[in-house]
Amino acid sequence: MTLPVLIWIVVAAGVVIVVAALLRQRSPRRRARAVRELLDAADALESRLRMARAEIEAVAGEQGPDPVGEAMREMLRQRLWLRDHGREASLEQLAEVRVSIDAARTRIDTQLARIARARAPQS
Repeated sequence: MTLPVLIWIVVAAGVVIVVAALLRQRSPRRRARAVRELLDAADALESRLRMARAEIEAVAGEQGPDPVGEAMREMLRQRLWLRDHGREASLEQLAEVRVSIDAARTRIDTQLARIARARAPQS
């Protein structure tokens, strides 16, 4: 093998090592960002659930069933899962939990919109 070919092989190997190191370093940042976004989504959902509970109580009083209670318990289950499994969870698993939280928030927003329409004066 000639010296220029050997130099190119060493340079190529170095590039591969640097790229691998950068990709490996990036993964923890992606994980941290995914967990942070998941927690932010959970906080937003919890806020919406508290608002929904207040709206439902304003309309139906405190005597009726608590439709928000199950959603709050599910939120607690997701937070406990994240606490217990978040460190070893894959990015895909974290994304699934995030999708679940976003879907729940959409359902709550839909219910709040229905309540708002029901409370609006009929013209």
